[in-house]
Amino acid sequence: MKLSKYTYVIQKEILDNMECAQLFLLSFVSNNMKKFIKSSQMKRFESIRSIEYRCHHISNPPFVNITFEDSFESIMDFLNIIKKRNKKKKRRNDIFQLNVSGKMIEFQMCKYNHVPKVCDYDRDKESVTESIHNYFLDIFGSSTNCIWRVNKIEEDFITFVPKLNNVSFCVDLRLDEEFTEMAILETFFFSFPILKSVRLEAALTTELFNPESKFYQAESICVNQFQHTFPNVLRHFQGRQAIVNCTQWGASEDLIEFVNRWKSGEAFQKLEYLYFKSWDGEILENQILNEIEAKYIDSTKQPPTHSVPKIYDWHRVHAEPNTDPIISHTYVVRATDNHVASILIQERTISFGVWNKTEEEFLRLMD
Repeated sequence: MKLSKYTYVIQKEILDNMECAQLFLLSFVSNNMKKFIKSSQMKRFESIRSIEYRCHHISNPPFVNITFEDSFESIMDFLNIIKKRNKKKKRRNDIFQLNVSGKMIEFQMCKYNHVPKVCDYDRDKESVTESIHNYFLDIFGSSTNCIWRVNKIEEDFITFVPKLNNVSFCVDLRLDEEFTEMAILETFFFSFPILKSVRLEAALTTELFNPESKFYQAESICVNQFQHTFPNVLRHFQGRQAIVNCTQWGASEDLIEFVNRWKSGEAFQKLEYLYFKSWDGEILENQILNEIEAKYIDSTKQPPTHSVPKIYDWHRVHAEPNTDPIISHTYVVRATDNHVASILIQERTISFGVWNKTEEEFLRLMD
């Protein structure tokens, strides 16, 4: 089909109904075609939430999805690597070459999801990844949010960490009770820039991160642990959002210390949101509120609702874009700037939401 024989309206209609993987391939037809795709699909590309490189296991090359608000599209695979061809055999006729950001790269079409997949990725993964990533930014926009997500880090922590523009890194950890490789894990974290998000599952291990570990510097963390022993998130976290789920817990002192350190301005200066849940163990509401010297909104008034955009959601598509709402008559005030945090304690949960408002501004929300 020759697009140029149709009017602009029909050409655009055709492109509007093509998936991103098809547009990616079509863009190599000519420079004019690439320019037309970029201009005609500008609104669509602006609605992209992220380009996400996903590795199922730390040793696997990624596959690439483009995520929108309520859907996603596969655009490329690196998973199926073609073994080194026997020189005596003829070249496979389903392989094709494309000049991607000045580098010739071999592809073939994936029969499973009909997207291009890179051949022999392990042979030159650094320059191949960089070339493809730069082409994505050229097509979809240089400000597009890009994420490199690694799932299932269980044994070998040494992996390829690409150095790419405009990319955030998300890491999923599962550590059993016999875990003793903390030094290797810290080295692994050190190879990354600041992490966007870390999801951690830990059993009864007594190994602890260094207080200066990049784990605590991640923008957001989601921790699921058997006992509240690893790691001590409520003491060293330096990021913005934290979710902590603990099976067995019974130390209100940790929560009291956390809130009081925030109130004094000593720690957690970037914090926006904390959610803590104990599956087995009561959170002593009165004790905690008394110890932190909480303030109270008049019971006849409707408190404002605290909610902020999630930094990263491990479920992504169809997930709520914002943190769970906090509606509470109880709050605390930070001494250094008079800013407010709402605090909601229920049977086995505590929610803590920091407002970008002084106490005076916060109370005016209810006038």
